[in-house]
Amino acid sequence: MSYSEAEVSAAIARMVKYRSGLDYEVSTALAVVGLSAERADKEIAIRDDMIRAAHRAGASLRQIAEASGLGRKTVTAIVETDSLRT
Repeated sequence: MSYSEAEVSAAIARMVKYRSGLDYEVSTALAVVGLSAERADKEIAIRDDMIRAAHRAGASLRQIAEASGLGRKTVTAIVETDSLRT
């Protein structure tokens, strides 16, 4: 797999964003935590979009809650944000 110079530069910039201090272990751990948090945010956004799509397609809140492992209140809150967007 090969990466463009722009992709490498962007990855380095994202890692540097989370590093602090001179301690190599701490800096590395912070970079991993920060990048993992970014990834988790992205995955949550995708999950929430799919929850809204499933609900629009006719899935019940109970079905969605069971499939996602979330509580019905959480699913309801996610689904209700769909109506707030329009």
